Amino acid sequence: MAQSKFRPLHDRVVVRRVESESKTAGGIIIPDTAKEKPQEGEIIAVGSGARDEAGKLIPLDVKDGDRILFGKWSGTEVKLNGEDLLIMKESDIMGIIG
Repeated sequence: MAQSKFRPLHDRVVVRRVESESKTAGGIIIPDTAKEKPQEGEIIAVGSGARDEAGKLIPLDVKDGDRILFGKWSGTEVKLNGEDLLIMKESDIMGIIG
């Protein structure tokens, strides 16, 4: 993706969903209508961080390029530069893969 002019604020991140496998371990093909949206993604932009009560900037633990797991209902779906993306708070992220 070309570098977007969009920069999330504070502790928000922009995530591109990563498609999961369309086959089960036994080789059964899962039809598109039965698939759930993936809960795995790649971070493509991060905000500068949140501020604590004293006003000190607390940087995010994630960075561009990190592969993450997030909750099923996490984030807000948006379309930026023709691409479907999610904007979510860092607290919606369960962990970094790899």
